[in-house]
Amino acid sequence: MSKHPIRLTVNGGQYELAVEPHRTLLDVVREELRLTGSKEGCGTGDCGACSMIVDGRLVTSCLMLAVEADGSDIQTIEGLACDGRLHPLQQAFIDYGAVQCGFCTPGMIMAAKALLDSDPHPSFEEVQRGLAGNLCRCTGYTKIIEAVMVAARQEAL
Repeated sequence: MSKHPIRLTVNGGQYELAVEPHRTLLDVVREELRLTGSKEGCGTGDCGACSMIVDGRLVTSCLMLAVEADGSDIQTIEGLACDGRLHPLQQAFIDYGAVQCGFCTPGMIMAAKALLDSDPHPSFEEVQRGLAGNLCRCTGYTKIIEAVMVAARQEAL
């Protein structure tokens, strides 16, 4: 099968790759770029574990073909920390016990980041809606929502 050249900006780094047309963005980011924070939980876009921000929009990367992302700016969980310091969302998830097994955590944090990018001061209900596409089987959702609310307040300081 022929490969197609694509260019991606991932977490600020520029990449030129040749990919098969059927490969998902998740597969390419995990296997070619070795950024394994995003997970494949379902492969059908239902769980949110593979969530990434593509051109400012939250996407389920298991459903997006890599060739569709050609020329895009992509942010993954690995791109949130800066200068060795965790992003306030990452720190809040740790501080408020919003992490248990950790499988859903990257997708939850990316969904929360997309929400806070569009609405820096969400209500409890808006956070619930913003995370609705992400499933967690361990924590319930109370601590996750609390962590997002705390991070939103910290970002406002």
